[in-house]
Formats: sequence, structure tokens, C-alpha cells
Amino acid sequence: MKRILLTLLVIVSHKGVAQIAAINDTIVLSRTQAEALFLDKNISLISEKLNIDIADAQVIQAKLWPNPTLTIGEINLWHNATAEQLPPLWGNFGTTSQVNAELEQLIQTAGKRKKLIAMEKVGVDIAKEYFKTFLRNLKIEFRGNLTELQYTQGHQAVYKKQISSIQILLKAYSNQVSQGNIGRGEYIRLKATELQFLKEISDLQKENNSLQKELKVLMNLPATSYIKLTEDGFVPNNKNLDNINLGNLMASALENRPDMKVIKLANEYNNNKYKYEKAMRTPDVTLGVTYDRGSSTMVDFVGVGFALDLPFFNRNQGNIKAAKISITQGKLLTEEKTISIQSEVLQAYEDLLVTKKLYESVDANYEEDLDKLLESYRKNFMQRNTSMLEYLDFVDAYLDNKSILLNSKKDLNKNLEELRYISGQEIN
Repeated sequence: MKRILLTLLVIVSHKGVAQIAAINDTIVLSRTQAEALFLDKNISLISEKLNIDIADAQVIQAKLWPNPTLTIGEINLWHNATAEQLPPLWGNFGTTSQVNAELEQLIQTAGKRKKLIAMEKVGVDIAKEYFKTFLRNLKIEFRGNLTELQYTQGHQAVYKKQISSIQILLKAYSNQVSQGNIGRGEYIRLKATELQFLKEISDLQKENNSLQKELKVLMNLPATSYIKLTEDGFVPNNKNLDNINLGNLMASALENRPDMKVIKLANEYNNNKYKYEKAMRTPDVTLGVTYDRGSSTMVDFVGVGFALDLPFFNRNQGNIKAAKISITQGKLLTEEKTISIQSEVLQAYEDLLVTKKLYESVDANYEEDLDKLLESYRKNFMQRNTSMLEYLDFVDAYLDNKSILLNSKKDLNKNLEELRYISGQEIN
């Protein structure tokens, strides 16, 4: 029994190790590599792009001519005594058979087909801009998650460094407490600090897990993957930010933003639709060729004809009026969108300047000096030159400052991404 239990324990432990190894399939990526993977593998982007192919197919459909109509009728499968004798169709068959056949073809007038094709071609351009809008929205979500993951990883690294330092102190204090050199109260105070740091690390890990889930879906990675981002790209290049021109950004936004292009294309579509609806006033003509055997004054009668609607009552007045109103409506929407975009660009630009000013207010060597000062406090504390209260107060201040520095970097990154998103321009 003992051998069986031991064998089972070994099997279970091996399975557990294998599962942990599978879950910790770590992938180290830079922001650039992660975005390339996202653009290549994201399922939603691949699916959305198919809408362009659907719109192209509608253009093909609009170019097709209407099918001709073939009608065959008046076929008699029997006859009575009043039937007239006709020449046989073949052999002795068909001397009393009657048949009528008609071939019709619809001819669209006033360039309707050409105008419909023009409308569908605008539809293709609109589908392309909708895809760009979808990509733009998904990209800012993806980049925001990358920034949050870099921030969380940086925050975790700070706390892990402190927890490591606290645990070294705890080990030393434990020995001193057991020898009676230090009161247990100081040891408990350090232990409470350790617990606080562990709680912070636990909360950050939960945030990390949530971001891992989102990014794995966006990059179409296996669920067992674990993404680790390098630090590059977390802090934008301030020299490039100094060269940003507000006027150019506004012009770029009005020219390049997909949502603005969609409105302009919608105006073009409305103009084409107005032309199409006006063309619908002109009736289409149906041309026909008729063959008749046995029901007219001729045995084999062939005749031609045409049919068209007489536009006495319906001259498409309602649809023409609706199309004309849509043109006016489109102009108003364009004006409103222009003001909205300019205001959005201005706000995003000013927000970036505020964040940039805060980031630049910190001395370049401040973070390094902060780390050196913390190490100095730790050594003095170990040598009993600094009290525990002073040391822990400085650790709290250190962590607060580290958090502020990390947040300023994150906010600078996010504000730059927001400006890129608003302006429709990839600002380097």
C-alpha cells in the first residue's frame, strides 16, 4: 500500500510540474514585436477586413445586366373536334399543337446602372474607412493594455525588491529576537510591513492576470502563454514631443481620420444617390420578341414589342426629396464633425503638454538618487544608526515617489497615444 501511494504521489507531482511548465510558457516581447503580432494574428481584424471583400462583391453585382425573361405558354396537351389542322412539327406529330413563346429584356434608361455602380464603389471606400476606424479603435485599446502591463510589471519589480530587502531584515531580526537582543514588537512591525507588501504584490498580480487575458486574445496567443514586455517604448522621446505642431495635427486629423473620411464619403454617396433617384423618374423599357403557333392569323407568327411604365402618378418624387434632404443633412454633420475634431485635438494636445511638464519637472538623476538613498537608509538601519520608524517612513515615501514616477511615465505614454488616436497620425 505504501508503495502504491508513493507511486501515485510521484505521478501527481509530475503532472503538477508539467501543468505549471505549460502555464509558464513565457514570451518576451518589445512593444514593436507585440504590435506586429497583433496586426498579423488578431481574429477580429481578419474578420472585419472581409467586409471590404463583401463591398467589392456588391460592385460586381451592380455591373451585371438584368437577366432576360423567357415565357412559354398556351401549350395544349389535347385537342377537340374544333381544332384546325396545322403543319406537323416533326413527322406526323403536332398537327393540332399550339404554343406561345416570349423573350423579354429589361433596358435600364437614364444611366441608372452606371449611377448604381458609382454608389456601390463609394460603398467600397466606406467599408475601407470603417475597417480603418475599427483598427484605430482596437489599436488604442491594445497599446493602452501594453502600457498598463509595462506599468504593472514595473510596479511589481519595485515591491518585489522591497519585499526581498524586508525578508532579509526579518531573518536577521528573528535571530536577534531569539537571542533577546531586540524586542518582539519591532519584529512584528517588520512582519506587518512584509504582509502589506505581499498584499500589494498580490493585487498587482491580479491586474497583470487581467491584462494577460486581454492581450492574449488580441494577439491570438495560446491561453497558456505568459507575456513579458521589455521596458523599451514605455517612455516616449521628449525631443520628438517638442516638435509637435498643433496646426499640423488639426489639419492631419481633418484629412486622415477615418471617421471624418466616412462622413465625406457619405456625402459623396448621397450626391450619387440623388442622381440615381432623379434617373428613376425615367421609365425603364422592356423589349420583347414573341413567337406564336396556331393562335393568330399566321401559323408561325414572330413579332416584336416593348413595354414601359407611364409616369403619370409616380415620378419618384418622395425618394428624390429624401435624397436631397440627405445631402443637406450631410453638410451639417460635416460642419459639426469638423468642430468636434478640432476641439478633441486641442484638448489631447494640451493634456499631453501638462503631463510632459510634470514628467520633465523631475530631475533626470532623481530616481537613481532615490535608490541610493534607500540603500543608505537600509544600511544605517542594519547598523542601528537609524530607527525602525525612520526607516519604514522613508520606505513609504520611497514607494510613493516610485509610484508617482511610474504614473508620470504611464500618463505620458497614454496621452501621446490619445493624441495619435485623435489626430489620426502616428506621432513618433
